[in-house]
Amino acid sequence: MKRVNVFALGLLVLGLWMGSVTPAGVGVASVRAQETLRPEVGKPLQAAQELMKAQKYKEALAKIREADAVGGKTAYENYILDRMRGSAASGAGDTELAAKSFEAVINSGKLPEAEQIKTMEAVAGTFYRAKEYGKSVAWAQRYFKAGGNSASMRTLLIQAQYLNGDYAEAAKALMDFVAADEKAGRAPAEDHLQLLANCYLKLNDKTGYVTALEKLVIHHPKKEYWADLLARIQRKPGFSDRLSLDVYRLMLATGNLREGGDFMEMAQLALQAGLPAEAKKVVAEGFAKGVLGTGAEAERHKRLRDLANKQADDDRKTLADDEKAAASGKDGEALVKVGYAFVTNGDFDKGIAMIEQGIAKGGLKRAEDAKLHLGMAYLQAGNHAKAVQVLRGVTGTDGAADLARLWIAQGGRG
Repeated sequence: MKRVNVFALGLLVLGLWMGSVTPAGVGVASVRAQETLRPEVGKPLQAAQELMKAQKYKEALAKIREADAVGGKTAYENYILDRMRGSAASGAGDTELAAKSFEAVINSGKLPEAEQIKTMEAVAGTFYRAKEYGKSVAWAQRYFKAGGNSASMRTLLIQAQYLNGDYAEAAKALMDFVAADEKAGRAPAEDHLQLLANCYLKLNDKTGYVTALEKLVIHHPKKEYWADLLARIQRKPGFSDRLSLDVYRLMLATGNLREGGDFMEMAQLALQAGLPAEAKKVVAEGFAKGVLGTGAEAERHKRLRDLANKQADDDRKTLADDEKAAASGKDGEALVKVGYAFVTNGDFDKGIAMIEQGIAKGGLKRAEDAKLHLGMAYLQAGNHAKAVQVLRGVTGTDGAADLARLWIAQGGRG
């Protein structure tokens, strides 16, 4: 946050009379006659000013106390004293005295509205740097109520709320920030989204935390965000184990499939799903990355590779027959399954057409899964617009809709 110079705030008014105080106490012509400083008040304050320039704030406070000891002070003299005292106290680290003094300045009615707002900003920042976050929040809110509109002050308020334990209020303000950015077509700031996620963690709001993670992977995609998000999606109540292969697919697409065991598990799930071409590709990538084919289980890895290669070759030879059999089925199950097999073999057009035929034919046990895989097929074919259209139509509470939303986020970067 931009730091407001409270020292300058104090000297702004002091400059009106500095060097213009005569023995008779007459001010410069620009200052009204009734708003001048008598020498016995003005001279100690001039000395305080010089001490403040030298950053000798405690000594400056002593000079200000000397001026304050003068009897019969006018309202204007008290105003100047409070302003100088606030600046010196801020420099000396006495936040309580600074705040008290600046509040007196604001309440005096002598400070122009624009300067009142700047003074509130200064006090909020002073309390923030002193780690008195509750008071910083109060002054920042007062600043906005008075008409302040600084974006940096909005950030300070949110940070102070968070550090003060006002997580719900901070999250609400951050969501307003994020919504405004997204509405304007801007990517929300990564630090705002990180802080939002932390607010939800503190509130033990798992749904909110996942929402923040989803926005992070959309606007600031990083492996660690994806890893956290995918792990949490799987722990969501009602998430079905049958979608494990689809989770692995997202792990692979986002660079989070790294361990040899993960490559082995994904390949085996693909074989069980009747998709040996996909298993072959997964094993090949594991070998290319050096996580398969080495270590104590190297022979097991090689046996899996040989099995995947053989089944992929055999499957490719029978796909045409499978296509005919699927077309004559009483429902669309086989069309969807064989269609996705064509997709994994790189024949996107044929595969997509078959999946669509299967969905249209109906009688599917898992219609939402079919739509999810159709959307994924469109992504693999490079038709992002159609993929998004299909994936947005995936519904349900067992995880398919969650994965569809994540594929939109992942595919949206292409």
